[in-house]
Order: sequence, then C-alpha cells, then structure tokens
Amino acid sequence: MQIATAFGAALKKIRRSRSLSQKQLALDCGLDRTFISLLERGKRQPSLGTVFQISKALDIPAVDIIRYTEKAMTRPGRRQLPLRR
Repeated sequence: MQIATAFGAALKKIRRSRSLSQKQLALDCGLDRTFISLLERGKRQPSLGTVFQISKALDIPAVDIIRYTEKAMTRPGRRQLPLRR
C-alpha cells in the first residue's frame, strides 16, 4: 500500500470513529472539504503542518495518525486500524 493511500485509510477511520463528516473536519481544521476527500482517497499527501492541523481537530496526537498509517502500509490485507484515545 502506498503512503498516500495508507494515510487516507487511517484518516478516514479516525474521522469516522469520531462521528465527524468530512465537512465538519474541514471546518474544524481550517481546510477545504474537497482536500479532506482527496487525502482520504490517497490522491494527495499532506504536509507536516497539515498533519498537525488535522490531529488537533481530531484530538489525537499526530504521531498516532502516522502510526496508524504505518500499520496500514505494513499490513496490506488488514483494513481495520486500531484506535486509541
């Protein structure tokens, strides 16, 4: 699995676990909803600053988003990502 795709899968899983729409997440972190969609579909890669914006809006450490991304990359058959709060 590519990095962008793995990051997108992790972001989507975390966002849904918080019962947030793409629109609400975008508003909470000051980004465009279409950009959130592109990230989740693996069409764009976020900058480090964007990862921190998103992590703050999701109330999760940025390192956890990266950790979930890494797990998605190392276990391509596994779609379920564990979430810690």
